[in-house]
Amino acid sequence: MARLAGSGLFDDYVVYERPDSYTFAGGALGEVVLDAGALRVRWPGAPETCGPWAGRPADALRSAFAAAPLPAWNAYGWIAFELAAPAPAGRLAHLVVPRTEVAAEHGRARVTGVDPAEVEQVAKLLAKADGPAAGTPSPVDVRVDGERYRTRVAQAVSEIHAGRYQKVIVSRRLDVPFPVDVVSTYVRGRAANTPARSFLLDLGGFQATGFSPEVLASVDGGGRVMTQPLAGTRAFGLGPGEDARTRRELETDPKEIFEHAVSVRTSQDELHGVCAPGTVQITGFMSVKERGSVQHLGSTVSGVLAPDRSSWDALDALFPGVTASGIPKAEAIEAIGRLEETRGLYAGAVVAASHDGALDSALVLRALYNEDGRAWLRAGAGIVSGSTPEREYEETCEKLSSIAPYVVPLP
Repeated sequence: MARLAGSGLFDDYVVYERPDSYTFAGGALGEVVLDAGALRVRWPGAPETCGPWAGRPADALRSAFAAAPLPAWNAYGWIAFELAAPAPAGRLAHLVVPRTEVAAEHGRARVTGVDPAEVEQVAKLLAKADGPAAGTPSPVDVRVDGERYRTRVAQAVSEIHAGRYQKVIVSRRLDVPFPVDVVSTYVRGRAANTPARSFLLDLGGFQATGFSPEVLASVDGGGRVMTQPLAGTRAFGLGPGEDARTRRELETDPKEIFEHAVSVRTSQDELHGVCAPGTVQITGFMSVKERGSVQHLGSTVSGVLAPDRSSWDALDALFPGVTASGIPKAEAIEAIGRLEETRGLYAGAVVAASHDGALDSALVLRALYNEDGRAWLRAGAGIVSGSTPEREYEETCEKLSSIAPYVVPLP
């Protein structure tokens, strides 16, 4: 995947990893770009359209893909956190239907595409025996901006005690002080992480790579929908004895258990709104998930979509992830808009959608972002009434350590 991304064959690409499989989507046969003020759609054999849209953003995306003049298609791209903002601004979503697609599973790859010459070039790259050369990381210091972050956490705790909301995720941005090799960072970071999903993308000059700890929404062609909220965090990777100690602490800490339970309840309520009655269930409640430099409490919430609902409805119901926004969501999103600068892709989603109604989306956390020669990281912590500013700051440091040590400078 890294060799294909760094080959220079494609201006736009998305790499998306699911359990035991990778997909590379190269080039743009079709493209859907949703901005706050306009929807731009481009399909093969048809003139590009650009105009205003109204209603729910998910409906605008659904309509754009429903009009695709293609017998079958897969689309890949990203959705910004601000898609759910009360007054969204900037770019909200960017997805492409690729010219060339590689599906790799169990050591075998299948290449499909519209240009035989491009397919042949990709096949030759895949046939190479050697792995891509990745540069040497230059670790980024995560212990900066502490006082400012702790002040914002204290403000959030005060607002929770005043009854404005129950939980909110407060994040901080960490600028990388050098130009970044995003592809090499993906190679180095993936080797050190155990994500639920991973991704690497370059769309319209915006690059990102990350190791998502949780599935936001996954819908199969039969309408079965699943989400995996993670909430409650402790450090991991400090040695067997220390990891066991922090795990026991995680499983018995009232604040972490409360934070997880209310998040699971919210996901359950959201699925009740789009699923057939009696189909929503919780499994694996409060099991521990190891994700790189941290371990989380995790649960799986699933159901079957109602006959009049689609995968876009499921994504709309679950977006943004409760574990990256708060409870109630509307009040938490409003608070985030006051406490933070624009998030963009952070706490948004990387999405893979298909003509048959299937959809898979990863919550974008533990990621590196790069645009116009500037790179940054970002991490947050779930703030509830029992939060303390110092502990929440430590949690952001633990989460940033999933990617900060593996950032590779441009040569």
